[in-house]
Amino acid sequence: MPDLHATSGRPNMLKKTLLATAAVALVATGAHAQDVFRVGILGGENEADRLRNNQCLIDLLPEAIGVKEVQLFPAADYDGVVQGLLGGTLDYAELGASAYAKVYLEDPEAVDPVLTTQQVDGATGYYSIMLARKDSGIESIEDARGKRLGFADPDSTSGFLVPSVALPAQLGMPIDEYFSETGFGGGHENGVLEMLKGNFDVQVTWSSGVGEFADGYTSGNIRKMVDKGLLDMDEVNEVWRSPLIPNGPIVVSNQLDQDVRARFIEFFKAMPENHPDCFRSVQGGDFAGFIDVDHSFYETIVAARKSKIGS
Repeated sequence: MPDLHATSGRPNMLKKTLLATAAVALVATGAHAQDVFRVGILGGENEADRLRNNQCLIDLLPEAIGVKEVQLFPAADYDGVVQGLLGGTLDYAELGASAYAKVYLEDPEAVDPVLTTQQVDGATGYYSIMLARKDSGIESIEDARGKRLGFADPDSTSGFLVPSVALPAQLGMPIDEYFSETGFGGGHENGVLEMLKGNFDVQVTWSSGVGEFADGYTSGNIRKMVDKGLLDMDEVNEVWRSPLIPNGPIVVSNQLDQDVRARFIEFFKAMPENHPDCFRSVQGGDFAGFIDVDHSFYETIVAARKSKIGS
């Protein structure tokens, strides 16, 4: 079972093991999707913040899509959500492209990608951005040679897959020869915090790359950390930026009731206009809205993951 636990907005959270058992029971007893809608939330950010940012789904979705209850399952890492989707214990999640590729490569029929976000400049992609502390003296990727590189999560697109493919091509040598050490910081937010504490010299994370650097750009982990007071852009340098990465998909389980599925997609597409505060809270920054996508939008990332990682 994935490392998940749920909240439905009640004051006391149930124990993780009880909720995991309940999630399995929902499937085993044939409980209908109309009764409970289960939301998977990727790890890598403080759990309390993730629950607070998605609370509006608990408040709005039941009436909008015709279910009795919405439960949030914040996973400890990316793989927790991946396994929940593969096991049929989650109905919806927002994934990075690499995490979607992992699901697809293990079971092409498990989920459908249905929507993705569009940046305020109209782009449907984002960037892996490498940061360094300003007082480190690292101002470019050339300055980072022989330093310690931090990744975010093995299933992250911007926090592992893309830099692990793009950097060797750009540098002309393997990552483990260019950098003195590599490691994982435990997600995007935690990884940047580890860099700020000096445990990594440079750290890759995700960002729209659009807007003002001083603001942390318009969306992404950098912007969220600035908004929470965890990151001061005056104290860091951007030392590398990847090619544009396809924005990650909103996926729905193929076990989901078709009427609920249609109403869910309709609700999300209208969210930027009808519920702008919820839209910004769930997405973690400023976006223009959603666009329709399908598997073809992610075929290059699926191929890259299959080549680099295998599954």
